[in-house]
Amino acid sequence: MPRIPLGRAALAGLGTLAVIAAAVQPAGAAPRTDRSEGPVARAFSSAAAEYGVPRDLLIALGYSETHLDGHHGLPSQAGGYGVMHLVSNPAQHTLELASRLTGDTARDLRTDTAANIRGGAAVLRSYADHAGLSTAERRDTDTWYPLLARYGGATDPATARLYADTVYTFLAQGVTARAEGGEKLILPAREVAPERGSLAPAAQSPDYPSALWVPANPANYAVGRTAAISKVVIHVTEGSYAGTISWFQNPSAQVSAHYVVRSSDGQITQMVREKDTAWHARSGNASGIGIEHEGYIDNPSWFTDAMYRSSAALTASICARYGIPKDRAHIVGHSEVPGNDHTDPGPNWNWTYYMQLVGGSTGGGEVQLSFPSYDTLRSGSTGAQVSAAQSLLNAQGFDAGTVDGSFGTKTGSAVTAFQKARGLDADGVVGARTWTALLSAGTTPALSQGSTGAAVQRLQRALTAALGRTVTADGDFGSGTQQAVRDYQTSRSLGVDGQVGPATWGALQAGR
Repeated sequence: MPRIPLGRAALAGLGTLAVIAAAVQPAGAAPRTDRSEGPVARAFSSAAAEYGVPRDLLIALGYSETHLDGHHGLPSQAGGYGVMHLVSNPAQHTLELASRLTGDTARDLRTDTAANIRGGAAVLRSYADHAGLSTAERRDTDTWYPLLARYGGATDPATARLYADTVYTFLAQGVTARAEGGEKLILPAREVAPERGSLAPAAQSPDYPSALWVPANPANYAVGRTAAISKVVIHVTEGSYAGTISWFQNPSAQVSAHYVVRSSDGQITQMVREKDTAWHARSGNASGIGIEHEGYIDNPSWFTDAMYRSSAALTASICARYGIPKDRAHIVGHSEVPGNDHTDPGPNWNWTYYMQLVGGSTGGGEVQLSFPSYDTLRSGSTGAQVSAAQSLLNAQGFDAGTVDGSFGTKTGSAVTAFQKARGLDADGVVGARTWTALLSAGTTPALSQGSTGAAVQRLQRALTAALGRTVTADGDFGSGTQQAVRDYQTSRSLGVDGQVGPATWGALQAGR
């Protein structure tokens, strides 16, 4: 079919970021290795030369998947490894294919960046051979579009197109990035004319007109709701945009979210209707709308201004439509939903900026006090848990200042004063003992299995801090809470009866 050249302006609808590579060769040039290149750049040059895959195409693919970060051999949400995201999951096995093609072990492909890049090139070349591409055709970057779509593993044409379009966007826009060891790679912008064939674009979202619509597999969510929508839950994908969309279409995933937001340009794809229950946050599923953001929590380069603005507009729209307060009690991170063991969106997510864009308050409304675990806080710490500590200190008469999520001098002085009053080491650091004392502070009613209410929630939060494991803070003293009380009593040499009386309250409020 005829090619339509896509320059910078024409590609604006596909994405807007940029990519990488040192001394990238012009289209059609033979790959080469430059001694001045760093190890990652040399790995791309070597793999391109060995397998006859355009070097800049390999780099753009790696950047679109991982920002050239191998994540120390740890898998993405979809089971993908390394810079080239070689996948091993029930529906996709590019890791195993790369091992057969290169002779490298699966371990090396997961953990060695050069081997991983070589494996990605080998997989692409095998696809090219299967498609019957000649040597001349392989030198033309634009002929690889359907092969990139296949590499992404999507069976749905719209998802496959999202995947390949992302790579060609980076080729067209160009990018500068840092690879392992701080190595800088630069990929200059170039005109591209990808041969898309029959791959169709995604449809329009039924709930949010600015978004695309690519439905998740019905095995990964529940039709309908068992509770009213009352919160928005912010997630980070631990994978790429198109890869996450593809994973939510895989029936073996058993996870989904309502929306996925792309890093480069803020493009949004809806995957589950808002009226239905996506599986994204355990106890928050029934009442929450989940928004996934492309990227990894330990790499702030994914959190672009375009992503923040696009996601904030979506969240503001959801809050307006369902009457959800625009505050941090109702717009929460995955890590803040009781009963979860995830840490996203992580320390690199800028909550203050995001809430400003939403048009809400960073500290208004009820302050979030329940977390699956409690971090150690000290001068310079920021975030929702600092807000929780400030609120608790103020409630006990220790002036921590404005509840703003920023651990400054005034908060530190309040912590030290509280510690002295409770007989704790007065170091100004909120660790497990100080958290336990803060969270349990208040009245001391007798509690046992069957008790309910705010005092039970205080108990559950304090046990979470004291034991170092999550005790769901739902205000319901069930068998799980009873066992946690027994474990606490045993470890503190208290009378073990699973009930909370003066001795157990006293130990908790002393930070034991």
